[in-house]
Amino acid sequence: MAEKRKKAVGAERWLLAVAVLLAGAAALVAYQAGWLATSTAPAAAPSAPAPQPALTVRVVRPQSQEWSKSIEAYGNVAPWQEAVIGAEISNYRLADVLVNVGDRVRRGDLLAQVASESVAAELALSHALVSEAAAALAEARGNAERARQLQPSGAITSQQICQYLAAEQMASARVAAASARVQMDLLRMVQTRIVAPDDGVISARAASVGSLVQPGQELFRLIRGGRLEWRAEVTAAELARLSPGLPVVITTPQGGQVTGRVRMVGPTVDPQTRYGVVYVDLAPASEAEGGTLLRAGMFVRGDFDLGRAPVLTLPQSAVLLRDGFAYVFCLEKGERVAQVKVGIGRRSQAMLEIVSGLAADTPVVAAGVGFLTDGDLVRCVDTPLTTNAAAAKVD
Repeated sequence: MAEKRKKAVGAERWLLAVAVLLAGAAALVAYQAGWLATSTAPAAAPSAPAPQPALTVRVVRPQSQEWSKSIEAYGNVAPWQEAVIGAEISNYRLADVLVNVGDRVRRGDLLAQVASESVAAELALSHALVSEAAAALAEARGNAERARQLQPSGAITSQQICQYLAAEQMASARVAAASARVQMDLLRMVQTRIVAPDDGVISARAASVGSLVQPGQELFRLIRGGRLEWRAEVTAAELARLSPGLPVVITTPQGGQVTGRVRMVGPTVDPQTRYGVVYVDLAPASEAEGGTLLRAGMFVRGDFDLGRAPVLTLPQSAVLLRDGFAYVFCLEKGERVAQVKVGIGRRSQAMLEIVSGLAADTPVVAAGVGFLTDGDLVRCVDTPLTTNAAAAKVD
């Protein structure tokens, strides 16, 4: 009986151990199955952060404004006409020089005096020769008249009559020659006075007292009327846009301005430089006019006024200059910007002329364009940027 009971207790323990083992195995299998499912399940994707604007900007649209159209050019200031003054007689000494460089003279004013003593003596001799020739002519005429009266009577031969008549003609010729010499000496006496051929300004002087003058030798240079002109050099394309009468404003080296008008457009273009010359008459200026005096030989800038015309403008702060080109940043949908290449022209204070690449109604970033790149997201403020009215002076 006890033996049976021991066997029953052992069987129960064995069954209990088997049950514990099975339960542990089941738990292990369940744990492994759960861990595998957890390890093989796809991880949840993290939420992407919202894009941030690169810059807070204001927007402006190109404006149409009335600007003056002009052509800029450079050139030399030169005399309108410059007269070279010299002596007309030779080998005579200059006795006096009365003017210097920069002097203003009137037509007929005495510039220099040639020593006239020798010419005066020759003139006196010429007058004496005239008197001598006149006396010889009177004698010859008397002889010829008597010969004519005696011719019908035959008292003298025909040969003698011809001699008397020929002597009369020779004496008359000698009187004419002596008179011509007097006229020549009178002209030489006048030529001892070197005078101004026109009103103007003495621009050069080579005459000096005591020097011997020669025909064709330059003694003075005279700017006729003190009148200057500006000889502007422009391209062949610009030459076709200019015509006589156009107003011109020349900027002097002192910063002043002198007005002028186109007198003539050069008929040719230099084949080497491809530039033509435009001749501009300058208005007279004085030192009292704000230091706007121009002098011959100056190299100055000028602007040809072609009138006024509408142009498309943007603030200078809206244009980015990079690598020799100009760009603006246009605002697209979704508040992103696109970099657009544009052509720029003249400048007026803080405004730039847009000549190509941009439509009139295109919104562009008004400032801070140096911090933007193509495709950047921006935030636009509500306050729009307005442009100023066009300035009177256009660079």
